[in-house]
Amino acid sequence: MTLLSIRDLDKSFAGARALGGASLEVRAGEVHALMGENGAGKSTLIKVLAGVVKPDAGTIEIDGAPVAIASPAEALRLGLRFIHQELSVVPHLSVAENIFLGRDYPRRWGVWIDWDGLNRRAAAVLAGLGVSHIQPARKMARLSVGDQMLVKIAAAFQDASLEGGAPARLYVMDEPTAALSAEESQRLFAVIRRLRAAGAGIVYVSHRLDEVMELADRLTVLRDGSTVATRDIAGLQKLEVIELMIGRRFAEGYPPRLAPVSDEVALGVEHLSTAYLQDVSFEVRKGEILGLAGLEGAGQSEVIRAIVGADGGHDGAVSLAGRPVRIEEPVSAWQKGLAFLPRERRQEALVPSASIAGNVSLPHLDDLVRFGLVLDRAAEAEQAVELGRQVKLKAKGPRQKVRELSGGNQQKVVFARAIAGKPEVLLLDEPTRGVDVGARYDIHALLRELTAEGKAVVLASSDLPELVYMADRVIVFRDGKVATTVSTEGLDQAGLAALCFGAPAAPSA
Repeated sequence: MTLLSIRDLDKSFAGARALGGASLEVRAGEVHALMGENGAGKSTLIKVLAGVVKPDAGTIEIDGAPVAIASPAEALRLGLRFIHQELSVVPHLSVAENIFLGRDYPRRWGVWIDWDGLNRRAAAVLAGLGVSHIQPARKMARLSVGDQMLVKIAAAFQDASLEGGAPARLYVMDEPTAALSAEESQRLFAVIRRLRAAGAGIVYVSHRLDEVMELADRLTVLRDGSTVATRDIAGLQKLEVIELMIGRRFAEGYPPRLAPVSDEVALGVEHLSTAYLQDVSFEVRKGEILGLAGLEGAGQSEVIRAIVGADGGHDGAVSLAGRPVRIEEPVSAWQKGLAFLPRERRQEALVPSASIAGNVSLPHLDDLVRFGLVLDRAAEAEQAVELGRQVKLKAKGPRQKVRELSGGNQQKVVFARAIAGKPEVLLLDEPTRGVDVGARYDIHALLRELTAEGKAVVLASSDLPELVYMADRVIVFRDGKVATTVSTEGLDQAGLAALCFGAPAAPSA
């Protein structure tokens, strides 16, 4: 039975077309993946469904009846629920309070809130979704991001009790696993399967092909605001999906190595220790990509941040090309030839309200100042254009605001700024998280080009295929310590996952 039918939606903003002939059909009891590069129109389509954006043309039907979704309240009344990667929760309230936020709490004698009763109701909702491990009385701030996501789904599941609300029948999930560990993602998938079995329709937006292939029943691809294909997942090949998204042949998922690894050591780390890390030592050679793997919080991100002094001091020694260096903060790391790309690019690496040129030039302003006083804006723009060309940045021009760019292009701005400083070593923390397939390939190709020039790369990633296919060696962390180091030659995703969980998979390198 068709639950939702969207036909030929059009929407333009200031003359720029965001949607043009976008269509989507979702059946009851199915997980329907919605994919496309950043800028393909997914976000606009979701905003139309949520009643935030009014389409210029097209139709929306629910259960075969035409509807006009004029507001978020109308979407709620129609049984639509939205789960975003940026969670809107109230951290100082309990799980139960968040689940029933906006509703009348049960009361004793009509006066005092019945907290025990509220917690029992919340426990029943959570149990119905198969997530009984979450305690209703626990503060939201003390939950992991993954468990907060499950509480948000539980709250959406309960929205029918709002005045005029319809039972939740269609869930739209926008990149729900972007900040989740592998274990948390599997819990989320179990909840999604329960919702599907109960007859709900789920629109699942993700850049992660592996989880889409595992979870979804069908898939619709948007490109340049238009629907280009809808396919059954059964029998579908990953390369076919990628080619549909980017509109061109895609011979391989990862670019090949362009040059051999040198014997010269670019970066040396000896006995690095912090409040969490314990006696971490390793070397990275020129032309090498060294991967850092582990379960969430195992220490891989902490190592990168410790090297550049992002979170304070550390014990141990760091050397570049055999020379000891003292790095107390990221700025001094830049000055010494270490480029640091943090996980949270919008909070730590970008000024969203500034232009592309302004962001690229930020650490290198001294090179663009004339007579010690005046910024050479023409030279700044020229630099941004040239570096943008190198990283395959898609933008209107160097003066475009960074906040207007897609996630993939924002990350390319960060890379452009990094290579502007001509670093010898790049320290990357989740560089392709939340990045679409086309931009992801461009970033991987850039890393191959940089290593061919003799640059060294340290790559911390939760994306196991990325580590297996891009890295030369992988260090696996566990509880803040190096558990093992392996060559990626002959290593597969399952083997690396086994190492992260503490099972043997391959001999150490």
